[in-house]
Amino acid sequence: MEITFLLNGTPQRITGEPATRSLLDWLRETKGLTGTKEGCNEGDCGACSVMVSDDHGSYALNACLLFLPQLHGKTIRTVEGIAAPDGTLHPIQHEMIAHHGAQCGFCTPGFITTLATSHLNGERAHDAALAGNLCRCTGYAPIIRAAEAASTSTPPDWLRAEALAAPAIYHARQRGATLRPDSADALAALLTDAPDTRLIAGGTDVGLWVTKQLRDLGPLAFIGGIDDLAGVDIGADTIRIGASTTVAALHPAIAAHYPSLGGLIARFASPQIRNAATVGGNIANGSPIGDLPPALIALGARLHLRRDDHRRTIALEDFFIEYGKQDRAPGEFVEAVSFPRAPGVLHCHKLSKRFDQDISAVCGCFHLVVADGVITSARIAFGGMAGTPKRAPRVEAHITGRAADETTLAGISAAWAADFTPLSDMRASARYRMQAAQNMLRRSFATLAGAPTDIRAVRP
Repeated sequence: MEITFLLNGTPQRITGEPATRSLLDWLRETKGLTGTKEGCNEGDCGACSVMVSDDHGSYALNACLLFLPQLHGKTIRTVEGIAAPDGTLHPIQHEMIAHHGAQCGFCTPGFITTLATSHLNGERAHDAALAGNLCRCTGYAPIIRAAEAASTSTPPDWLRAEALAAPAIYHARQRGATLRPDSADALAALLTDAPDTRLIAGGTDVGLWVTKQLRDLGPLAFIGGIDDLAGVDIGADTIRIGASTTVAALHPAIAAHYPSLGGLIARFASPQIRNAATVGGNIANGSPIGDLPPALIALGARLHLRRDDHRRTIALEDFFIEYGKQDRAPGEFVEAVSFPRAPGVLHCHKLSKRFDQDISAVCGCFHLVVADGVITSARIAFGGMAGTPKRAPRVEAHITGRAADETTLAGISAAWAADFTPLSDMRASARYRMQAAQNMLRRSFATLAGAPTDIRAVRP
């Protein structure tokens, strides 16, 4: 398999490398570009962040979780390539020096590339942009001051020109390899012939199987470039999300319609992970603590599966059979997920030890229809409360036809116990999880009553 891309403005042609060779290892060991650092090697710290551009735009990604085939046809900038060709510092580099935003230099390269990317994109929410970058010594205050100072300058012309040229480069180089099918039809044909092929879109979960578990992944297909599996279609009655839609792309498309889901997506891992992770991947890996399935189940989502030319649609909650087991036949893949634009309000609550860049201990989502103070319809789903994402049918039945108040909550314990038997693990005890889930419903009731429930609001 041949892989070509631009690295710091220079064309690269790679052959003979393993399909699971990470960009981080290749940069450091083959190219000698050691500015990109290995910190956690699992996408948590941001020390390996690089700038990647293609026909979707420019974004920061974790080099430790990028396999080389995922970069075919793209343009990449490492910290060594952020300054201009004549050596002129990027505004971010200049301001990081002026505001003393760096000490040891270990995490600094990731901050530079992440901030240069957000600067190129005109982003001003610097705290959010840096949620996936950990500073080990300086502290964030001088880094944020540097970002704020640089935001008054324009992106360098040469960097903007390269980003604008990225779509043409991407389309010229992206096609034509068996391991990189360019359409859903091509993927279906590939899986018909080789049903055991493992699919990699963003690789943010599977990448850890290589970096942490040193697993042999077997035959692979890289599907991040399949355009007809991506996109969000907001219809009058239905919203349909393509499986290869990144979580970052989903956010602006869905937040206007479901603000609470938008808030949940904003806490999904980090910007670097959201820029790579896909909706289909978050569903198909079957994790009991994936953040999207509870919200989608609460919205009544249907999953669209394809095998060869045969398609079927199932309720999303029925896809998750038990821990590690999903209703997906060999050679079958997720094409999309869709849900009706039904009346009612969606509340999503995520409980984790950190607000940003953390895995849920419990994630609860509540789609409630209320008329004259009475709940007329309820769909409730949780992550972290069972071996799979799971609905709460008895809790739903208990609150339907009743007022959203403390009286309804007072007699609900038996329903909770019938729906869930949570486990204890490193993130939370079973007792804590059960209490947290019940409190999430109480919080939804309080929100419906107009009480302030924003957990980040500062109140006396």
